[in-house]
Amino acid sequence: MNPAVVEAMAESGIDISTETPKILTTEAVQTSDVVITMGCGDTCPVFPGKRYLDWSLPDPAGKNLAAIRPIRNEIENQIRALLTDLEIPPIAPAQTPSPPS
Repeated sequence: MNPAVVEAMAESGIDISTETPKILTTEAVQTSDVVITMGCGDTCPVFPGKRYLDWSLPDPAGKNLAAIRPIRNEIENQIRALLTDLEIPPIAPAQTPSPPS
């Protein structure tokens, strides 16, 4: 995991420090209503009746924090748009806590 990605997500209040990338499995696709891929192409499993979205985003591999922030922000924007489309109430943006006085 790119340490800059971990830091960028931490800035948004999301701890991914113990996460590892996961392969999109057939079982995961079968239990999903919407499948979001990022450059998966023809290599991902496809099943009838599922909604597929392929988000064309830059790969954060090897990028620094400044380059990753816009990618993180675009993913958030795409997720919020999808939630609206699915008529799921939006969640509040992550807030960075204020330092103690």
